[in-house]
Order: sequence, then C-alpha cells, then structure tokens
Amino acid sequence: MSAPVSAPVGPPASAPSALSRGVLLRVFLRSLFLQASWNPKGMQNLGLAYTVFPALESLYPEKEAQEAAVRRHLAFFNTHPYVAAAIVGGVLYHEQRIARGEEPPDKVTAFKAALMGPLAALGDGFFWLSLKPAVGAICAGLVPLLHAWAAVLFLVLYNLVHITLRARLYWMGLSLGDRLVEAVARAKLPARGARLRSVAAACSGGVAAWLAVDLGRTAGGEPAPWLVAGCLVLGTGSYALVQHRVPNYVVLYLAAVLACAAGAFL
Repeated sequence: MSAPVSAPVGPPASAPSALSRGVLLRVFLRSLFLQASWNPKGMQNLGLAYTVFPALESLYPEKEAQEAAVRRHLAFFNTHPYVAAAIVGGVLYHEQRIARGEEPPDKVTAFKAALMGPLAALGDGFFWLSLKPAVGAICAGLVPLLHAWAAVLFLVLYNLVHITLRARLYWMGLSLGDRLVEAVARAKLPARGARLRSVAAACSGGVAAWLAVDLGRTAGGEPAPWLVAGCLVLGTGSYALVQHRVPNYVVLYLAAVLACAAGAFL
C-alpha cells in the first residue's frame, strides 16, 4: 500500500496573486517619507511600516493576518533613506510569497536584517560623500554665470540622479528579491562614487583658483598678485597635508594663522 502524498501548501483563498500597479506606486511614493516618523528606539521602523502598509492591506484582507504583517515591520530598522527603496521592494517581493504560502514570515525579517547595514554604508558613500559634493562643486563653479540659479540647478541635478536611482533600486528589489545583492554589486556604486569624488576635487580646485584671482583683482594694488599666489599655495598645501593624514583642525588653524599674518603685512 503506497504512502499518502501530502498536499502542497497553497495560497490563502483570499490572497491576491500580485500587487497592482497602483499599490506599487503608492508604496514607492510613501518611501519618500521614510524618515518622517524617525524615533530613537526603532529609528525608521514606523516609516517602513507606513510605507509598505498599502501592500500589506492588499495582500492580507483578514484582520489578524494584516496585524501580524504590520507587527513584523515594526522591529528595529535603519539604513540609508534613499537605498532603502531596494529593501522596500524586496519586502514586497517576500510578502507576496508569504501571502501565497511559499515561504515563512521570518524570511522577510531576515532579509531586512541582512541588508540594512551594508546598504547604509553603500548609500552614505555614494550619495553623501560623492554625489552631493560633486554636484555642489559643479554648481558652485557656475555661480559667476548663473548666480542664484546655481542653487536651483543643484536641486535639479541632484534629485534627478537621486529619484532615478531610487526608483531603479525599488524595482530591482521588487523583481529580484534575494538576488538584489548581486544586482547592486553589478551597479558598481563605489567605483562611480570614486569618479564623482574626483570631479568634486577638480571643480573645487577650479572654484578656489577663481576666488583667489577674483579676490586679488578686487583688492588691487601691488599686494594683489602675492595674495592670489598665497591663496593658491595655501589650497595646494592644505590638500597635501590632508592626504598625509594631518587632522583637519590642524590645517584650519594653520590657515587661520597664515591669514592673520598676511593681513598684518599686506
């Protein structure tokens, strides 16, 4: 007599097969406000629960299942607010599988815990330390031409990259789930960040040179050429000192002393 074959675990009768485009768009728009309810205990947990709630509401029509889904996203959560879009997309990927009975609920909890730290470092390095200084230096160099409009250009350029990359990461998490890590690695954000930092350094050097020349021209008289040369030498020397790991505060104090000496003799 053959052993009975157990029936596969299927989806709940009331669970939808997939999330609608409207729900996906609502979740993405809510992710823009991830830090609006930041708190010292759970940090971004309330923002994450608010972000994914439209999806949970659609996936779990039954009240008890919906409450359980919300509770598992009220655990501690903290990562870079932009790159968090990838985790939000991955959460939806896993929640759809959980709602269909294809994996246990602790799968999505482990997914968040594994990615929020590495993605935080990745986002900080690319957005805060690379993209923002590069776009800021470029727009600062355009101030003589654009004047106050340079600030508007900064907001446009920065957010063009920010929103585009945020939407791409959201889609990657939504469509790839755990394979998101490989896709993010192929994006080579650290290498792109290094190139952006080079752009920022070059543009900052150009702005410093322009300010030095403009300051010398405005000051006029015989000391002007020496003032220009001194500013350029000070900038180059400061860069060299920082490269040799001299503390920033030491460089600032040295610059202040030199400025006072120049003011006394010129």
